[in-house]
Amino acid sequence: MKSIPQPMVWLVAGSQHLYGPKALREVRANVQAMADSLGWHGRYAARIQCRGVMTRSEEIEALCRAANDDDNCAGLIIWMHTFSPARQWVRGLMGLRKPFLHLHTQFHRDLPWNKIDMDFMNLHQAAHGDREAGFLHTRLGLRRKVIAGFWDDNKVRAEIAQWTRAARAWLDWQGAVIARFGDNMRQVAVTDGDKLAAEAKLGFSVDGYGVGDLAAEVNAVKKDELDELTALYHREYRFDAKGQEDSVREAARIELGLRSFLKQGKFAGFTTNFQDLHGLKQLPGIAVQRLMAEGYGFGAEGDWKTCAVVRASKVMAEGRGGVSFMEDYTYHFGRGGPLVLGAHMLEVCPSVASGRPSLQVHPLGIGGKADPARLVFDAAAGPAVNSAMVDMGDRFRFVTAEVDVIAPPKPLPKLPVARAVWRCRPDFKTATEAWIRAGGGHHTALAYGIGAGEWTDFADMAGCELIVCSKN
Repeated sequence: MKSIPQPMVWLVAGSQHLYGPKALREVRANVQAMADSLGWHGRYAARIQCRGVMTRSEEIEALCRAANDDDNCAGLIIWMHTFSPARQWVRGLMGLRKPFLHLHTQFHRDLPWNKIDMDFMNLHQAAHGDREAGFLHTRLGLRRKVIAGFWDDNKVRAEIAQWTRAARAWLDWQGAVIARFGDNMRQVAVTDGDKLAAEAKLGFSVDGYGVGDLAAEVNAVKKDELDELTALYHREYRFDAKGQEDSVREAARIELGLRSFLKQGKFAGFTTNFQDLHGLKQLPGIAVQRLMAEGYGFGAEGDWKTCAVVRASKVMAEGRGGVSFMEDYTYHFGRGGPLVLGAHMLEVCPSVASGRPSLQVHPLGIGGKADPARLVFDAAAGPAVNSAMVDMGDRFRFVTAEVDVIAPPKPLPKLPVARAVWRCRPDFKTATEAWIRAGGGHHTALAYGIGAGEWTDFADMAGCELIVCSKN
């Protein structure tokens, strides 16, 4: 993904001065060794950095202030290596605005039974030091992730990695801006929402722009840029738009103008609306698809909430699987079903494609514009999640559903859009009834490589409720 740096997660241990300087030196060495081992792990979405041992309230407050002020800090991992009186953490944690993970572990895997003395017992006290910390966190009502187990076990590392993916996505939302071209589709309920509440609660903002602002950038595209991009289209995709070069060049012009607009404004995502295309000759199709593939969030019909969810999904899934804007379109109840056929008018991200996409130009029955260019393909088979965010009036709610994407049972030669076919978990009836009762909308982010676990951690960081429909 472009423009998303890998952040840091700070690993810090708690202790006290009761056991003398020699014990603290060993604690520091243990924490540093753990951070060195964890910090280079390829599954993490963040680098884990040792920030030492905290033994006094003033140190802890300074640490938490520094984390708040560091734009590259995604969160803290806190571990009470020895017994750390919890009250010294109160002021620091009450002011901490970054998420934290409470890691309940110990440095050694095995007890050296024949060598244990009281010095060893005093040094390795996470078994009750972390319980002291856990009481404080619960007593103060602090949101946090708790992971218990030996820090070097694969299962524990996988849980830490999952949390870092959520933390990176949460950090990315803070201060992110979504460009909304026009409003949402007229008379549609679920794509509307409280943008002020979203900025106050979730950290990202949504700024509206007239389509004319985008059209000005599109009209300013130079011929050499246009020639270069259309040549790239010919190289990268199966070019099935012979005789329609003018439409393809116009689509490329829209992509260049849209890319320029988004880059200048440092936007994390954008929305379009087929009902509001004044100044554009066609609805952006391949432009949206290719920009999504680079990491931009997207929502059709002005759906800024799904745009934000697509962006968060892309940050969490980077290096693990593709992510696309998606819509539940129609069902198959016959042999091999029930199945869901998902698609959209044009805007499905090629990061989920099973093979080389085909570039095609076809009429679009809505919008009243020229025939748009788009990439057509089947989505790759594999486990995935469909996720959405809805505005419940007094709160935001995340909804996520586990699915199994499959190859279409039969070819779809007359469907001129990219698509995905999936089975619901645990079954169609349970999943669709649960989604509808939860208020989940028709737009989602379809993501491979992540699951309900990442969204559980993310929703906890956001302080929002989450409803999950899974195989369980």
